[in-house]
Amino acid sequence: MTLRFLPLAAAAMVLIACEGFKDAMTAHVDVAAKAGSQELSVQRLGSLLAQAKVPANHEIASTITNLWVDYELLADAAAHQDSLTDPKLVDQALWSVIAQERMSKWHDQHAKTYTGMDTTNLAQRYEQGEMLAASHILLTVPPGASQPVKDSIHKKAEALRRQVTEQNFADLARKNSQDPSSAARGGSLGLFPKGMMVKQFEDAVLALKPGEISPVVETQFGYHIIRRSTFPEVKDDFGRQVNQDAMRHADSLWILGLENNGNVKLRDNALSVLRDASKDLDAHSNDDVVLATSNAGPLTLGRLVKWIDAYPQKQQIEMGLKQAPDTQVTEFIKNVERNELVLHEADSANVQLDSADLAQLHSRFSQAVTALWDRLGVSPKSLADSGKTAGERERIAATRADQYLDKLMSQQAQYIAVPPPIEELLRAKYAWKVNDAALTSATDQANKEKAKQDSARAKNRPPSEVPLGPPPAPAKRDTGAKKP
Repeated sequence: MTLRFLPLAAAAMVLIACEGFKDAMTAHVDVAAKAGSQELSVQRLGSLLAQAKVPANHEIASTITNLWVDYELLADAAAHQDSLTDPKLVDQALWSVIAQERMSKWHDQHAKTYTGMDTTNLAQRYEQGEMLAASHILLTVPPGASQPVKDSIHKKAEALRRQVTEQNFADLARKNSQDPSSAARGGSLGLFPKGMMVKQFEDAVLALKPGEISPVVETQFGYHIIRRSTFPEVKDDFGRQVNQDAMRHADSLWILGLENNGNVKLRDNALSVLRDASKDLDAHSNDDVVLATSNAGPLTLGRLVKWIDAYPQKQQIEMGLKQAPDTQVTEFIKNVERNELVLHEADSANVQLDSADLAQLHSRFSQAVTALWDRLGVSPKSLADSGKTAGERERIAATRADQYLDKLMSQQAQYIAVPPPIEELLRAKYAWKVNDAALTSATDQANKEKAKQDSARAKNRPPSEVPLGPPPAPAKRDTGAKKP
């Protein structure tokens, strides 16, 4: 079992704009945001809001504006052929990811001191299939594919199988597997219990000895080439999994001891300060107001905001800080403080990532940037082919980013999320600004446009052939009876 810390995904750096830039934004009240050399006018933002299939309000306006900033900064970096690979900036952007890796590494070391774990005959128990572990290379088959299509994919899988060895399996999985989550890990699916995978896949794993590679295996998902992991490769994880209950109990005691011995003290005003800051957390990313203290040092509001930035569900957390009961918000602050204490222990034990681990993180960061450029249509190569000067490339890139946002608002393109670390690096390196007051003006404009559109649709709606009033009373039936 892996100890669960707060989910992490973002970095610690934020841009502090120069005074001249602030003055420029203040002077241009009709500008909702600026990113590099591009401006988002209130009128343009209002039009985007009016296109959106959601109510026009300040929160939606802020979301769209920040997405525009991210897309434009990505485009600006591509136009200037900036690969965004400066090691120092990338490390700063990946602060929380690196912190998570270090905390997990320290936990794994500390867990070796736990008592009460059953470590007898682990290798034998693994080989007998108490838990399974495997890697695979998957070539998917589209739903409803014809037999010729399936045969073609099967042929490719067979050709790939002839190339696969134990030594090159991970590399070929990264290059060829169409299971994105495992491909990034060299095809590794990690440990899993019996019954978790479809029968054909599980039967193939059980038929292999550790280290062996299967022939091509067909399942409902496509064609797999499977390698059963060796015991040394999964020894630590296997030991934790088969001792899951005991490990969970030992982890709880460890964290409880950290908190009890960590001299954790929340300031009396911590709750009110955080509640007030939740109105605009980004504005407090460098705030040095202390919320709590412990052996790990002071927990400032700015530091806590950086931890919040690490959550994939950042918006939900921001809403929770505004609406959740005091007890839940207080517990959230304590959870962040626990993270700080674990990280402090890792610092004391001098737990660091080695060069290979850092290189892998940097590589994944670079791959994510390239993928974003490709999806937005602003890859440096495509811009270089279209424009010769930096100014020309800037204009082309900005236009493509704007066009993508238009398609997104009209539901003609898929939403492209910019991961927090990339967002933070871009905003640390390039000039940007959001004019919050202008968002209100854009929202008002959008609601007026939506009202006009609704009115026009109602006016142009063809008259109904069905009477809209109450139905006429039924005619009385003549029975032939005479009136008295």
